[in-house]
Amino acid sequence: MLKCATSLWNADLANLGAEIRRVEPYTERFHIDVIDGHKYPILLFFPDLVKAARKHTTLPFEIHLMTTDPMRWVEPFCDAGADRLLVGFGDVEIEQWIAELRKRKKAAGVAMQIHQPLSLIDPYLDRIDMLTIFGTQVGIKGVDMDPSTPRRIREARDLIDSRKLKVEIEVDGGIRRHTVPLMHAAGADYIVPGSLMFGEDPATMRQWLASL
Repeated sequence: MLKCATSLWNADLANLGAEIRRVEPYTERFHIDVIDGHKYPILLFFPDLVKAARKHTTLPFEIHLMTTDPMRWVEPFCDAGADRLLVGFGDVEIEQWIAELRKRKKAAGVAMQIHQPLSLIDPYLDRIDMLTIFGTQVGIKGVDMDPSTPRRIREARDLIDSRKLKVEIEVDGGIRRHTVPLMHAAGADYIVPGSLMFGEDPATMRQWLASL
């Protein structure tokens, strides 16, 4: 069954604690996008807000750093309660990223944009915990999945399975009722639902996922 790293981007932020508790029974972890307004022209989440949210659940927090200097934010978000951190390929030196998170005993993830060939991440696959494949352009929500996404998931699945690795494949963006079955069939382990979880009854949505 597909697992969920539910995105807090789509939660009612004025009632964040209640929203987390409402969805908590139906997700494996929470996905928190951090955007500084520089790399992408929006602002999302900051350490103190993550620290406040941390009080409302014991589920893992997955922090996706979409900032101009991701390394400087590792410590503040680890201190705020992050369990795993994710960065875009090309945004940092990957060897440094892996070493920093290993030092802190945090799970290390790397995200690949739709225009980036997965061969770029191949040399690092045996040292990361999670590979996130974007299904849409970065920083845009509410749009449909790029048609290349299922092929890219299958390519990642083949790379990981051929080397007998335990890297999780996560898909972020374009998570819709008509696209999730395609992601599941292609070999994804996790999806990052936002409106699909917070905009629907989460119990019903999770039952639907189990039926795929």
